[in-house]
Amino acid sequence: MNTLVPLEYYYTLYINLCLFLVLFTLLHTRVVSIDNSKNVIFINIAGWFLLVFLVFYMGLRPINGIYFGDTVNYHKSFVDYKYGKPIPEDGDLGWELFMKFMSYIVTIHTFFTLMVFVYIFPMYYLSRTYFKEYWYYAFIMFIISFSFWTYGVNGVRNGAACSLFLWGLAFKDKKIIMAILFFIAIMFHKTLLLPIMAYLATYVYNKPKAYFIGWLACIPMSLVAGGFFTGLFAKLGFADERLTAYLTGSQDAGSFSSTGFRWDFLFYSGFAVFAGWYFVFKKKFDDKIYNQLLNTYLICNGFWILVIKAN
Repeated sequence: MNTLVPLEYYYTLYINLCLFLVLFTLLHTRVVSIDNSKNVIFINIAGWFLLVFLVFYMGLRPINGIYFGDTVNYHKSFVDYKYGKPIPEDGDLGWELFMKFMSYIVTIHTFFTLMVFVYIFPMYYLSRTYFKEYWYYAFIMFIISFSFWTYGVNGVRNGAACSLFLWGLAFKDKKIIMAILFFIAIMFHKTLLLPIMAYLATYVYNKPKAYFIGWLACIPMSLVAGGFFTGLFAKLGFADERLTAYLTGSQDAGSFSSTGFRWDFLFYSGFAVFAGWYFVFKKKFDDKIYNQLLNTYLICNGFWILVIKAN
């Protein structure tokens, strides 16, 4: 367990390290061309340092619910399993079996470190697969993203499942490995059915224009009939009890604090949509893999727009 950093500065250290790396990377690319061998060496060293540091820094965090959210609840479940607690019938079976097995062979801090590795390594692997020696630029975008820290220390199960999905995307030419990783992701957290089904839909139809139109249509549909969609998806039992509680208004919305139609969520997530529109239609960028990732995002984000009316 890391006791060198006071709890109140734990997140501050992470975010300021990221700020330093972003600013230094920007300065470095101004001084040295991006394809210069010195720059390639620098970004690879910086990337590996960031990967190893974050795995141990986040994995060896103290057990604290004030600063690390559900860390204490995962700790409680881990200890309960260690002393013989049965697996609940309504849980995600893959995750519960994994946690129960790990509780017999490792300590809680080893478990958390392993989970952070499962969370971060796929981001590295996907970045390396698509961006080769320039993987650092994609990887650091993952690391500084809005939800990175939260999924790493609070929503551990969800974060691990999402990363397993990302890992599967890296095996575009090895469909069996992709299918296995997708299956494990669903077994860890069944909400991953949404992005997985969305991604599979892009193999059937992969033209961004139709998905952009569908995404835009979700906004007035949510404004006019948002309550209908939230009730529909909740009654269908889509996802877990936390999502159902969110849809029905019995749980706080989380990172965003407003109620009613979530214009803040639309504003935030709309930047990625605008970027996709800009490159596809203004820059005429046409790439199958890019279109698949973009269309997957549009489907998933469109779903959330439909149900984003928080009570």
